[in-house]
Amino acid sequence: MVMVLFVCTGNAARSQMAEGWLKNLNSDVSVISAGTKPEGVSKIAIKVMKEIGIDISDHTSDNLNDVDWQGADFAITLCGSANETCVSMPWPETCKRLHWPIKDPVSEDEYRNARDEIKQKINNFLISL
Repeated sequence: MVMVLFVCTGNAARSQMAEGWLKNLNSDVSVISAGTKPEGVSKIAIKVMKEIGIDISDHTSDNLNDVDWQGADFAITLCGSANETCVSMPWPETCKRLHWPIKDPVSEDEYRNARDEIKQKINNFLISL
């Protein structure tokens, strides 16, 4: 089974939405998300994902240092800050790192835009597997 780790700074919105999308779109992939400075799951992220039938309300905002990412086949960063932090980490040779720069959402519409952009990137990612 392929394991995917999504990382953003707060593990509040983008990485949470990505985890929700990938779990929903492909149950044969193991998915975790984490943040370099976790700050709790965004209520707006929960709301906009619920609009499309994906419930992420039970997700937790976890620190990258507290999750078991060593077995990840892919580590995907969703913001510049997380990407910079992850560049210097001791990733296993078998882990492929990808960076999907998704704009940090502020308004509900920006959350929806980020949600939809993440879905497109995940669809393309799944095609490439």
